Amino acid sequence: MSDLKRRVARKPKASDREAESPPFGRSELQHIIAGLMDGVLLVEPDQRIAWANSAALAMHGVRRVEDLGRTVDEYRSRFELRYRNRHKLPTGAYPLDRLVGGESFSQIVVEVGRPGQEAQWTHQIRSLVLTDAGGTPNCLVLIINDVTEQYLAESRFEASFNANPAPGLICRLADTHYIKVNHGFLALTGFKADDLLGKSLHAIDVLAPLHGRDAAVELFHAGKTIPQTEAWLPVRGGGHRRVLLAGQPIDVDDTACMLFTFADLQPAHDAQQALAQSERRFATAFRLAPVPMLVLEGPDLLVVDSNESFSRTTGHPRSAASGRPVHELALWDDDTGRLVAQALLLGEHLGSVEIDLQYRDRRTRAHLLAAERVVVDEKACLLVVLHDIGDRKRTENDLVSAIEAVLRDTRWFGQRVMEKLAELPGHETDRAGQAADQSLSEREREILGSIAQGHTDARIAGDRAISRSTVRNHVTAIFRKIGVCTRSAAVVWAREHGYGAKMTATPRSSRKS
Repeated sequence: MSDLKRRVARKPKASDREAESPPFGRSELQHIIAGLMDGVLLVEPDQRIAWANSAALAMHGVRRVEDLGRTVDEYRSRFELRYRNRHKLPTGAYPLDRLVGGESFSQIVVEVGRPGQEAQWTHQIRSLVLTDAGGTPNCLVLIINDVTEQYLAESRFEASFNANPAPGLICRLADTHYIKVNHGFLALTGFKADDLLGKSLHAIDVLAPLHGRDAAVELFHAGKTIPQTEAWLPVRGGGHRRVLLAGQPIDVDDTACMLFTFADLQPAHDAQQALAQSERRFATAFRLAPVPMLVLEGPDLLVVDSNESFSRTTGHPRSAASGRPVHELALWDDDTGRLVAQALLLGEHLGSVEIDLQYRDRRTRAHLLAAERVVVDEKACLLVVLHDIGDRKRTENDLVSAIEAVLRDTRWFGQRVMEKLAELPGHETDRAGQAADQSLSEREREILGSIAQGHTDARIAGDRAISRSTVRNHVTAIFRKIGVCTRSAAVVWAREHGYGAKMTATPRSSRKS
């Protein structure tokens, strides 16, 4: 028998009780504790429940002491106590049993409810033994604190923490051990819960790769907020993942902890790396391209960059061209400059425009110009590509001159040549030709008639008081609409559809039936 039981079993003499009586009795003591917020339950050494204050009654959902039960056995039959893990307390493990049995305890947490029903309250219980002046127990006290709301809040936090898709990890400050982890963190890192729970911050250090780790560790041990910082988070298998880390001090089960939250930055990091790699590949291809290329920016069409082929072709060194408005290089005429500026402003594709490209030494040579808007260093720019067609133009002009010479001497021979050219593959049907003819503007018809008569671009420009560049643009548009690639094929098409002679009559495809 324990010392407390022996003291309870010994009955003091009446003379001793009179000599050792306190300055106030039990009724005064009950009056003092009746209004306390903590529940107080008084138990006699013979297991009778003697008294309970209103707080203790409310914590059991009753109004009278008798409803608790007259004895400890009756209390056990009316109320079912469970541990936090939902396991029922066996007989003899109830706090009242342990109190009467002479055991002293504190901070026992149990769930309380009616037998066979869900628990309604969560109690935090401790014991107190009142003795007389001689040390003999004369009253056993059970002090109850209702922590139902606290544990409900913790349950809600637990559910919210586990359901939150944002990765989270909770570390206890006292021993730096991880005590909780949610599914978001496990999915992000590939770890299993057993890999983390119970492990210390030193074993799996989420702060180890952090820039400025010493300051973060100091805030952690001080229980202060760790501001958002980019970090490399360890993942299963030994790698790391780019994240945005933050730490928030919280209490879990009355224990100071740190809640680490993470935002996954790896997709954005990978995208940046891919973009940087793509830009490096573009820069290499741009630099080594065999045709002249340059990048223009802004309303003034500043030269951002040019490649080696551009420098070799035009004579403008890269260092001298960069940063200057393209019009200062005098590469092309004003009409072409307006087309290039419009392509950059409106984001339009500019393809196969025939221009006279002027070199640094003032020589000119026929080129095809193509342009496309691109993004360089997060800025809208225009990539301009130039293709030398000087040799092709010279060949075409030589062919036209030869045909003109033959036509001047022998008309039948010229007609025969035209007939043979008309038999070449790719010749359009009459119906398609009529549709193409309808799509030509009045100015394009005039120029096509001049081409059919064998006139050069220079003569056409002089006859109509327009620039050669404008003539070339019209010629390019005419070729595209009638579906030919060479000037000689355009001559054949024009003569077949009634153009030529002196253009005094309306072409046959345009006449009224």
